[in-house]
Amino acid sequence: MKLVLATGNQGKVREMSDILAAYGIEVLSLREFPLIGDIKEDGDTFKANAIKKATVTAGLAGLTALADDSGLEVDYLNGAPGVLSARFAGEERNDFANNIKLLHLLAGVPPEKRTARFQCVIAIASPGGPVHTVQGTCEGVIAGEPQGEGGFGYDPLFYLPEYGKTFAEIELELKNKISHRGRALEGARDVLIRLSKAEKRSDKL
Repeated sequence: MKLVLATGNQGKVREMSDILAAYGIEVLSLREFPLIGDIKEDGDTFKANAIKKATVTAGLAGLTALADDSGLEVDYLNGAPGVLSARFAGEERNDFANNIKLLHLLAGVPPEKRTARFQCVIAIASPGGPVHTVQGTCEGVIAGEPQGEGGFGYDPLFYLPEYGKTFAEIELELKNKISHRGRALEGARDVLIRLSKAEKRSDKL
């Protein structure tokens, strides 16, 4: 089965490809569909953005599409940056600038008040078909400074007390199991397998 991943973020493409390869699903990125272009994320929730990206991509690509909208929710900031996570410091979507802004807003805030979570909503859409959504969450704490060289986005600041490491420090296999995106993909597995089987039956007719 070929699945179009509705994102231009190559970090997400690599991460999801590693997870979905085990199910025999070939992941294609939006780079292979240049005519689709950027899809504006103007929803008020992760779910609304994910559904919009999946349905638009499926319709234009003519293939099943998977889109996720994910972000960081910091309790001290009343859930910010939330749906604005990628654009927290500006429309240019600069990870370094986003991290610097987050650290500035949390300057002097004690560890016990730096609780946060990554949220991920995945939408799966087939051309003209129904849309399925699943959600994954991972709890953590915002570190006082960046730690680790792996991952992307806020990973160097997202500290997991039970592992004593940030998302940027843990090995990819473990991250894929415990991350918000990994958990959401686990929930999406049955949907994808069912769609893949239906596609194979259709090809035989």
